[in-house]
Amino acid sequence: MCLCDRTSSKRITVITVRRATTSRCAANIEVVPPSSDTKSPVHRRATAAHFTETPAYDLPHKHKHVLSPPSTMSVCPTDDRHVAVLAFPYGTHTAPLVNLVRRAAAEAPQVTFSFFSTKRSNASVFATLNAETLDNIKPYDVEDGLPDNYVPSGNPQDPVEYFVKAMPANYRTAMDEAVSQTGRHITCLVSDAFLWFCADMADEMHAKWVPLWTAGPHTLLAHIAAHEIREKLGPHGVREDREVDFLAGFSGIKASSLPEGLTTEPEDPFSYMLDKMGDALPRATAVAINSFTEVHIPIVQHLQTRLHLVLNIGPFILTMPQSVTPDDEGCLPWLNKQKEGSVVYISFGSVIIPPQDELVALAEALEEGKYPFIWAFRGNPEKELPQGFLERTKTQGKVVGWAPQMQILRHQAVGVCMTHGGWNSLLDCIVGGVPLISRPFFGDQTLNTATIEHVWEIGVGIENGVFTKESTLKVLESIMSTEKGKMMLQKIVELKDSAIAAAGPEGESTKNYCTFSDIITASSYERVHPKHQHGFRGIRNKIAGAFAVARHRFARHHHHHNNNNNKTH
Repeated sequence: MCLCDRTSSKRITVITVRRATTSRCAANIEVVPPSSDTKSPVHRRATAAHFTETPAYDLPHKHKHVLSPPSTMSVCPTDDRHVAVLAFPYGTHTAPLVNLVRRAAAEAPQVTFSFFSTKRSNASVFATLNAETLDNIKPYDVEDGLPDNYVPSGNPQDPVEYFVKAMPANYRTAMDEAVSQTGRHITCLVSDAFLWFCADMADEMHAKWVPLWTAGPHTLLAHIAAHEIREKLGPHGVREDREVDFLAGFSGIKASSLPEGLTTEPEDPFSYMLDKMGDALPRATAVAINSFTEVHIPIVQHLQTRLHLVLNIGPFILTMPQSVTPDDEGCLPWLNKQKEGSVVYISFGSVIIPPQDELVALAEALEEGKYPFIWAFRGNPEKELPQGFLERTKTQGKVVGWAPQMQILRHQAVGVCMTHGGWNSLLDCIVGGVPLISRPFFGDQTLNTATIEHVWEIGVGIENGVFTKESTLKVLESIMSTEKGKMMLQKIVELKDSAIAAAGPEGESTKNYCTFSDIITASSYERVHPKHQHGFRGIRNKIAGAFAVARHRFARHHHHHNNNNNKTH
């Protein structure tokens, strides 16, 4: 609320109160001190046109507390904040950004959020969001770049490359539409980190840019240091598969474990995009990461020397709103009947299907080893698994189309997770305290797998990167029945405890999220006077922590209650 004295034209104290729902940053109270500058940006905006365009309230009527100013004063609306959210609509990139924006928008209902993605992606995302009635988020469709006569080739990379070639013009067109419709200039860009051109857009708009990196800190550092890696390894180092020990936190990591395309000059649109991203990120106001500092302290510390501000605000499974996956296949009641630490959980994410010969090898290993299992299977198990496998193992395990992954990983019966090594799945395993067996396929998965095995020592990669019956039995035996496996369990439980602490009452991720929220929703006055942004940070962190504790206790109670119910039936 901004009060201006009509008679003297002097600025008085400005107090902005933002309503929060069930967030951990439940209170956001910022005080701007008095100023004698009658030409300040906030004061100049108090025009007749501004009064008609901006609502005179930002709280529902039943929560509204009205301050009645003296007759010599008038209310000066300052809610010109407009956050543009630019998603990368492929793979698993959209979901983390959506969850982040859901929380930010719920906490700042007076701020306009415009969400930019393809028509197909928006239709999927907002079918769920509409149920939340977050009126301050509006989707805008971005052209996907596909030719009118496009016929799918079967190569999943083709649509991605068409889209990348259409950037950034396709985003600019949609953003111009949003500015026109809302009557608000964009004050902040929140984007997928892939979208490097946001650095230039932010400069042009005099706006902030906060990209979200949805993978791990080690992969982020690798991309930022790509030029250094190519220079120091050289063609010989790549051929000889040398260690990348010249980079902080990469001791024990070989060149072959780096993401593809990183050790050579970019040749395709996707590689060019990642190369430009590495160059652009140091220009960002802050870089938010779906991670927590303790997962890789040396790398986080090194990132802080290369970036303006590093904000670890994860794991999102603990810090952001999540959709609830129903247990339609009865996985949890089945787990209640199994011995502690005996079950193998298998999932290769929502995108990947391993080659059929590897599926067969994995099925044969499970059957021969007699390990209880839950297999979240994409595809047709009747056709792709060995003949008779489902019938022979119907009491040993469950093959399901969809599984409540986080609830499964938190169950005491699960002893190991077989995964593709994607970052989201890796974080799920950490939060669940379950060691991993990783079979990487592309992107950051190879580096994640090497880090799991050689840095964190919380799991192993499959031998030679391919499932065979023999190699699968070997790694299952190693994790489930040896002292080495017990050490892996101990180390991942330590990481689990660190993750929960980071998302807890005084946790760094909780505090970092409050900083993220302050940056993206700051008013124009705060952009000009950044030193006044953080006066109540300590109060906010305490309130945020209180909500974190309440949520964590509720989750534990709810999980315990469900398990007891399952056991009694």
